[in-house]
Amino acid sequence: MRIVVLGAGHVGQAVVDALHTEHEITVIDQNEDRLSSLADRYDVRTVAGNGTTKRVMRDAGIGEASLLIACSPREEANLVSAMLAKKLCRDIRVIVRTSSVEYLEAWREREIDVDFMVSSELETAIAISGLIGVPAARQTDVFADGKVQIVEFDVPDASGDGPVIGRPLREAEIPANSKVVAIIRGKELILPRGSEAIRPCDRIVVIGSPASARSWSRVIARSSEEVEDVVIFGAGQMGTTIARVLLARDLRVRLVDADHQRAVDAAEALPDARVFHAQAFDPEFLERERIGSASGAVFCLNDDAKNLYAAVLARVNGVSPTIALVHDPAAVPVYEEGGVDIAINPRQVIAEEFVRFAHDPRIRQIAMLEGDRFEILDLTVREESELARKRFDDLPQTGSVIGALIRNGKVIFPHGTDTLEPGDRAIIFVESRRAALVEKVL
Repeated sequence: MRIVVLGAGHVGQAVVDALHTEHEITVIDQNEDRLSSLADRYDVRTVAGNGTTKRVMRDAGIGEASLLIACSPREEANLVSAMLAKKLCRDIRVIVRTSSVEYLEAWREREIDVDFMVSSELETAIAISGLIGVPAARQTDVFADGKVQIVEFDVPDASGDGPVIGRPLREAEIPANSKVVAIIRGKELILPRGSEAIRPCDRIVVIGSPASARSWSRVIARSSEEVEDVVIFGAGQMGTTIARVLLARDLRVRLVDADHQRAVDAAEALPDARVFHAQAFDPEFLERERIGSASGAVFCLNDDAKNLYAAVLARVNGVSPTIALVHDPAAVPVYEEGGVDIAINPRQVIAEEFVRFAHDPRIRQIAMLEGDRFEILDLTVREESELARKRFDDLPQTGSVIGALIRNGKVIFPHGTDTLEPGDRAIIFVESRRAALVEKVL
């Protein structure tokens, strides 16, 4: 597929990294240094210039492209580029990045003629909402309209043997309606069989129902605590969007910002939240407002160093889990080493949505794990698939695991005696390098 990507920033780089081996990609950006960096690392074509002009779009080959991913940080440029693409190429699909709630609503009302519009703030808020519900998780995604949850856990090194840890999976007391689809042990990937056991320090990927995801969280954390209230530091667009999503889940939300006007605006926009004009680094405020009693905290400050310091300070005061937004992807290991429970990169979250459109059209959703090393695919099984109508016990090894099926609107967490049927939506864990093979055989 020929794909044109507008924007060579962090989102554009993540898109290129995920797609360059399977597709012919051209990247447009006005920053020649960014383009040079991409061209040195990947086999992609670059065009330096303004993507809102016909000349630059034609130079990028928009007339022969199948997909435009407009993911620059300038949403007006994204929209103009998208409109130009629709005029210059009748059959092209166009995906646009926005941070505007108004644009998103206008698109939903079909007032903006693009195929899909993605809000990094909203997608990040949804991702954080999922993490808040499963506090032991390091990453989680919801599939199949909320019926299936994919959760990644780190097993603590102090975990002793128990009903799940240290026992062969066929004997372990696995939470109902769930399946362990991967064990990552150091750099080794283990596609688990019944004889394999989960060990301390393993990283595991589970596909299950939302209820089973919460059960797994209690097993891993060895705690039955429920999340009831969350403190959000930073009342900008990202922080208020997260607050709005959490309030819709009937959680109590406290919103903190050092800027007086932002705090006032947030209080007016979110009357159900308690809003404070205060510094995230003020130990007296943390103690006075008993921030340590919160079930969790999210850090949306506009600087990685500030997010890291504020998260560690909150953790010292008793808050857990702490979730911090990452602006520079290189900061993720620093966050983790510094004691932040979960680091989440909004640009990576939105890149996953863009990548989905370059895959097989049967794929309804995609999630990327471990720096794009693994993928979770929501893929519909073809009538003519060589694997259709076979029992799971008889399926060949493809370097993948089917963790759940959606059949006639119902979720099945398959066992060896179950059969894969045409039309099933299969939720699949696969190494990214094998994803094309899985798409082909299914």
